[in-house]
Amino acid sequence: MAPSLSLLAVGLASVSAPALAQTAGTFADGGNTLVSAMMMFVGNQDKVYILDKAEGNAPQVAGHSAWGAVWDMNSHQSQVMDVKTNVFCASGMHLPNGSYVTFGGNGAVGRGGNIGSQVGPTGTGAWDSEYQDFDGGQSIRVLNPCSDSDDFTSSDCQWFDDPSVLAMQKRRWYSTAEPTGDGEIVLIGGFVNGGYINRNTPNTDPQFEGGAAECTYEFFPSNGRPATPMNFLVETSGLNAYAHSFLMPDGRMFVQANLSSVLWDFNANVETPLPAMPNGVVRVYPASGAVAMLPLTPANNYEPTILFCGGSDMPDAAWGNYSYPAINTWDYPASQDCQRITPEPQDGSAPVYVQDDNMLQGRSMGQFITLPDGKLFLVNGGLNGTAGYAQQTGETSSFNLMPFGESLASGPVLTPALYDPNAPAGKRWSNAGFAASTIPRLYHSSAILLPDASVLIAGSNPNVDVNTSTIFPTTYQAEIFYPPYFSSRTRPVPQGVPSTISYGGPSFDITIPSSSYSGSGNSAAASAQVVLIRGGFTTHAMNMGQRYMQLNNSYTVNSDGSIVLHTAQAPPNPNLFQPGPAFLFVNVNGIPSNGTMVIVGNGVMGTQPVSDIAALPANIQSNTANGSGQGGTAVGTKNGSSGDKTTTIALIAGAAGALVLIGAGAWFFLSRRRKPVAGASQSDKTGTYPMTGYNDGPNASAYESGYSGHARGAEGAGGLRSSDSSAFVPLQGDNYSQAWNASSASFNAPHAGVPYRDDVDGRGSAMGMSMDHDPYTRQPMQPHDMAQGYHQGYHQQQHGQGGAQQYRF
Repeated sequence: MAPSLSLLAVGLASVSAPALAQTAGTFADGGNTLVSAMMMFVGNQDKVYILDKAEGNAPQVAGHSAWGAVWDMNSHQSQVMDVKTNVFCASGMHLPNGSYVTFGGNGAVGRGGNIGSQVGPTGTGAWDSEYQDFDGGQSIRVLNPCSDSDDFTSSDCQWFDDPSVLAMQKRRWYSTAEPTGDGEIVLIGGFVNGGYINRNTPNTDPQFEGGAAECTYEFFPSNGRPATPMNFLVETSGLNAYAHSFLMPDGRMFVQANLSSVLWDFNANVETPLPAMPNGVVRVYPASGAVAMLPLTPANNYEPTILFCGGSDMPDAAWGNYSYPAINTWDYPASQDCQRITPEPQDGSAPVYVQDDNMLQGRSMGQFITLPDGKLFLVNGGLNGTAGYAQQTGETSSFNLMPFGESLASGPVLTPALYDPNAPAGKRWSNAGFAASTIPRLYHSSAILLPDASVLIAGSNPNVDVNTSTIFPTTYQAEIFYPPYFSSRTRPVPQGVPSTISYGGPSFDITIPSSSYSGSGNSAAASAQVVLIRGGFTTHAMNMGQRYMQLNNSYTVNSDGSIVLHTAQAPPNPNLFQPGPAFLFVNVNGIPSNGTMVIVGNGVMGTQPVSDIAALPANIQSNTANGSGQGGTAVGTKNGSSGDKTTTIALIAGAAGALVLIGAGAWFFLSRRRKPVAGASQSDKTGTYPMTGYNDGPNASAYESGYSGHARGAEGAGGLRSSDSSAFVPLQGDNYSQAWNASSASFNAPHAGVPYRDDVDGRGSAMGMSMDHDPYTRQPMQPHDMAQGYHQGYHQQQHGQGGAQQYRF
């Protein structure tokens, strides 16, 4: 299905077909993502959606470089998608109906990360004539994921991206998004326009930083609620970008940044302090430790515990300010330290951080991916330094002296590791049998679980603009890692998986045929687990919204070897697993099935229906039942079945619903139409998951006043930035360093001996249109229209004129 080029520019990556051999513990070719994968999320059983910052990627869409793409799980090929605003370092989250939304980003930029050619009232780029990106600082972008059966030329399958219609109240860069039990999203903090860390030096204004910090939170949809100051963000001034947040069972949020932690009632804006992070280790960006909630299971009574690993214990003064770090971070080893905390202990004890097993090696920018078997897969990152990029530091004043180009990290960790939360202390980490990647994955890398239980790994781009010849280049090559369970010759093929999961209510049955396992039926049934996994929105070494929940079950073993799992619905508390899309896996003897996409909750934003959990029948065994599947392990088989998939991923067909956005007497309607999937039940074909509309109150002003100035290489008025680590001028100079890192890690650098150069300088700027056309409508513009450009809607709103309005939520 090839979309029309007039509607969607298509770029198919030049890759071979997916390899049939899938060897446990190894990496395989994942194809070319076309844009560097700064952000990813799994949209459905077919597609992964990818976002990049606005930069000079070679693939074109709608007359400009692409910074959006969709990757196909079956072909490992990508096609570009049109994203209009600069999504640089945004946050993102799912909605209850299965849609995804991203928040914020950067002002418009041009070549080399320079401010766009049209400057907006805040001093940031409003639009750039070459890259043709718009200011994304307040953008809210909505996508309804489409499957292979859908028409990708339809607007229903494209990003809605127009902040003159749909925007946040505040500019947010590196903000955090966390859903509530109602499916609303809380947006926390961020930079106004960026920098290395979120503070000036000296730090005399920790709340506002001269207009550069955004120490407020707001809701999506806002429903009339204004952006509100959050004391925690003031207290953690500087090191609070991409704060770690997790909704707790009682409806409060656990929030961690800098060295501080709180339980936060976001409705009342009341914070309850928790102990400080031990050992002085910072986990948020740019330290970027690996952080995840451990699996919620019946065995732990669904009590949330958060695991923090790695990051950096640099002294506070070493972090510097908006411009760059005060030290040569690439020489500073990343932390090995791991800590656990249970923010709401069910036994009534006080929350406390507990020392866990150290990682096998220090790591910054490491990322946890929760696997279906309940283990945590750790991938990406560096032995030294931090996230971010710059062209100088407080100790290195010239870019020509920077040993790793713009990267502030060194020593890429190429071998992943596995953490078993249920193993005895001292034995929780292992990388035995794991191959090493050949691709460094440092700043702007990403990873996410796929429905076949493998892990997609992509990105890495510690550069202000595309640079494919520097020591840590802009990376488009994706990889797929196959965890240890891919050694099994047989994987479960569950039958009867529902398309929705409720909070409480009647149980449902899943049948496991005898061909799905080998050996004793009773043993297989006793080992069986039904789990929900939401992979979340991945960016900057974190997966916002990632959760794992095991559903309770009993079983009946039939004489023919088949097993019926009598499965409970999710616990009747939406705070434990917020409403929205997830994949349901069935594990037998530690081997997961392929995931089936489900919607948890009623698919509508608002209070979720809850019911009592139905009692499960007693276990019934059969001493004569055995599985007919192949036993043992096999190497070089696809899903354990000689190259054939053993599990068909069920689809959720029918409409994914409508998103109705209401504002100031006008209606914006964004709908999603999906084709029924062959073989789906009639109820599946007709099911809908609408998102309720909201009528917002009076709109706040589109721009905050008083932010002025922009400086390159210095803080400037208000500390405003056009990129996230002071690399604000076109790349320049050569760097002939052949060293990979400042540590004991060794790697055969593919670019050794190649001078550092700026790839974008010679690419040219044939964008297919000029400034005499409106970039949205493609209609001719008059000269006075060009001056107004993208911000006409904002100006009209501020001055009480008619016309375009902002729809705020």
